[in-house]
Amino acid sequence: MKIALYGRQFNDSVLPYVQQVFTSLEQHEVEIYVYCDLNDHLSGKILLPEGHKVFTKGDTLKGLIDVFLTLGGDGTLLDTLAFIRDSGIPVIGINFGRLGFLASINKSDIAAAIHAVVNRSFTLDSRVLLTIESEHPYFDNENFALNDITFHKRDDSAMIIIHAFLNDEFLNSYWGDGIIVSTPTGSTAYSLSCGGPIILPKSGNLVLTPVSPHNLNVRPIVLSDDSVLSFEVEFRSANYLVSCDSRTVVIDKPIKFNIRKAGFQLNLIRLDNESYLSTLRNKLMWGIDARNY
Repeated sequence: MKIALYGRQFNDSVLPYVQQVFTSLEQHEVEIYVYCDLNDHLSGKILLPEGHKVFTKGDTLKGLIDVFLTLGGDGTLLDTLAFIRDSGIPVIGINFGRLGFLASINKSDIAAAIHAVVNRSFTLDSRVLLTIESEHPYFDNENFALNDITFHKRDDSAMIIIHAFLNDEFLNSYWGDGIIVSTPTGSTAYSLSCGGPIILPKSGNLVLTPVSPHNLNVRPIVLSDDSVLSFEVEFRSANYLVSCDSRTVVIDKPIKFNIRKAGFQLNLIRLDNESYLSTLRNKLMWGIDARNY
């Protein structure tokens, strides 16, 4: 099996776990590919396996890699979209961060998780992506998002007015700090913190969640994921922000954006001992009440 590893820079406290990842992969005789920046960061800090290969962002991984393994939190896993795109390569994340809805493998379960992956004891959990388009390609060829696409005012600016259209029909004008278009995957991220609902991955829905709306009767709305949403933003300040997952651009002129479901999905690996509902219960600590202890 050929496995690619990607990660951002780590705190030295997690280096023993990173070493365990490489050691476990070597024991299973996996052909290892390491992202160039990660390879440079780890060089001299841990014992990297002999003969491992290095890849860059421009390399074509489709047909070469069997599994993409991320080391970090959910943000690290989101970065992999730029590498795998529509290749269908399965992704699994080992959580070195905090909450970890996407990177769901705990540091204490590294050896068991790698054993399961190598022996293909897993299922694929396909997740819907969003794509954003406009007359100017602000995000170039990385105009897709697994979690959400967000319109937001600058920190020091006045509120913005977002005119929203659903399938070319006027929906509403949102006065406030911004608006979030979320996939079911992203419903447990920024949208949830702004009062949006949790949407199950296979529900076939999107969520439109206002951020700090000026009118308190404006609430999140659940839409079919075959909807086409259009947005036009009025702003009194010099500019505003549009974010596509962790990628953000500054917009300084009136422009129309269209958002729809992407033509491909991301395949998350789910081990046989985990499920979306179990992850949801554990991460949100449902059933655990501190008053009982």
